[in-house]
Amino acid sequence: MSQTQLTPLWQPSQQRIDNSQMAAFMRFLAKQGLSFSSYDDLYQWSTEESPAFWASVWDYFDVIASQRGNQILANPTQMPGASWFPQARLNFAENLLRHRDERTALVFVNELGERQSISYAELYSRTAQLASALKQQGVVAGDRVAGLMPNCIETIVAMLATASLGAVWSSCSPDFGVQGVLDRFGQIEAKVMITVDGYYYNGKRLPLAEKVNAIAGKLDTLEALVVCDFIGEDAALDIASAIRWSDYLDSSASEIEFVQRAFNDPLYIMFSSGTTGVPKCIVHGIGGTLLQHLKEHGLHTDLTAEDNLFYFTTCGWMMWNWMVSGLALGAQLTLFDGSPFYPEPKRMMDLIDDEAITIFGTSAKYLSALEKAGVKPRQSHSLTSVKAILTTGSVLPPESFDYVYRDIKEDVCLSSISGGTDIISCFALGNPILPVYRGQLQCRGLGLAVNIYNDAGEPVRSEKGELVCEKPFPSMPIGFWNDNDGSRYQSAYFDRFTNIWAHGDYAELTAENGVIIYGRSDAVLNPGGVRIGTAEIYRQVEKVEAVLESIAVGQHWQDDERVVLFVKLREGVQLDDSLRDEIRKTIRANATPRHVPAVIEQVADIPRTISGKITELAVRQVIHGEPVKNTDALANPEALDNFRDLAALR
Repeated sequence: MSQTQLTPLWQPSQQRIDNSQMAAFMRFLAKQGLSFSSYDDLYQWSTEESPAFWASVWDYFDVIASQRGNQILANPTQMPGASWFPQARLNFAENLLRHRDERTALVFVNELGERQSISYAELYSRTAQLASALKQQGVVAGDRVAGLMPNCIETIVAMLATASLGAVWSSCSPDFGVQGVLDRFGQIEAKVMITVDGYYYNGKRLPLAEKVNAIAGKLDTLEALVVCDFIGEDAALDIASAIRWSDYLDSSASEIEFVQRAFNDPLYIMFSSGTTGVPKCIVHGIGGTLLQHLKEHGLHTDLTAEDNLFYFTTCGWMMWNWMVSGLALGAQLTLFDGSPFYPEPKRMMDLIDDEAITIFGTSAKYLSALEKAGVKPRQSHSLTSVKAILTTGSVLPPESFDYVYRDIKEDVCLSSISGGTDIISCFALGNPILPVYRGQLQCRGLGLAVNIYNDAGEPVRSEKGELVCEKPFPSMPIGFWNDNDGSRYQSAYFDRFTNIWAHGDYAELTAENGVIIYGRSDAVLNPGGVRIGTAEIYRQVEKVEAVLESIAVGQHWQDDERVVLFVKLREGVQLDDSLRDEIRKTIRANATPRHVPAVIEQVADIPRTISGKITELAVRQVIHGEPVKNTDALANPEALDNFRDLAALR
């Protein structure tokens, strides 16, 4: 069957299309004399006339600013170098705190089932109290505040308070190791660090005193260490020189003076995974982050004030920053911290029903693991509230699309989304007015001139190549921290193609104008000179019942490269020649002979970054006898030992 004959897995009803914010935005543009017959037409206009498009996003979502100015884009042909809304003055937190009523803003649920809830009015009040305390501490615009925090209410309050002052927020989750935190916070010279006394994961109570003491002792610029009681009053007492959150707040403060900043002033410092060295400190601007998130939440996700948004994330992953921006549209956010499989695999499905979540976000790996665990929520849960399921973190294989529509919910917009920390948003994502095709991301994001280039730098369709963005967009980083001449920023994205953003994804633009991601470009396999995305192998291997997870890397071999596959198997299963044959036959039958690994070995675990992504580069380094530069970036660095034993693969 050719691509043009594909049948959608899901198609929105006409009523849903008409009621969507995407349709409302098109009606908004029609009043200005801009008429579009389809999303593809709208997308084309949004990239060809991107300044007009982003000005329309500003107007449609009624961005709060003390001034916008007349100029929308300066230096429009330079990348990097373009500057959006250079005359604008605004405050990020003011836009997220525009709603100050008694509707629920945040619900937090922990592993133990304990639940907290606060209204928009309370969120404003708590933010005012912390903002006043930080101001008294001497925190001013441009200063850095660091958070070593779980995904809880206090973390959002801390970010909003920081942003209200025009200061810069940066966060890590508490499961980072000491060196991993120092590699990040040690670069940014934070004035204040906010943390917790401990956290819960997989049924374990994990005090943080020893870790926090080790970290704080090496951050020379810290003027205050603020500790929230999270696991018990006693634990905070073990953290040296700490001020309790409750004692630090200025309880007399009730109003916030939102410091007005430039559109391109810093808001967040985020970090690359750090698996190949000290993490890059990626600086994102106030206005670009806000505009891009308003567009993605409102238009692409169809988030409204009636919705309840959930994303399973930690504060060390950009999806936390993305999720929090849902406050700007008045939505309720449901926060969860802990293991999604504790005390049992259906835990997140229970949460959907308990909290009436309408937009459920998770990782592709979670859905795969849920299916492997035999969970069929459609049989055991209502899930009537859910209108959209979002996934990211890795490629969502076509089989997971099948699983969602077969075993979770039939009438749901399944949106695989892809972008990253680099742009604090998505290049390709969901769309409430478009169909869902098996294995495809629904569309390219409005205002982003995304294309696929072959090795010669030529645009291609229905061919695999490099995902690029051909024009400037507001959520490009404003730079890297301490990269004074811009050389690291330049080399990260612009060395491959002149004046073109090369994202580092190996991808394809389909006949349906959807996108397929095949993996990271730097992990692409090249046996016999044929480029193979690792996701192409994973989707076949994980069809095999005995396999829980796999990782494929290229190994230098006899003046060529061969594919080496490592598999993590179900408990009690051992890899033998029969299982190897089954894996090879499955790959050969559904892919090509080039995809079939030369070597298949069993490992007890597969290394992942702290944000949950498997790390092919670290494994590749190990099997070539090369050092892994930064194991603190890994959630389970001990897993690399499995591969050292196999370094002499034959």
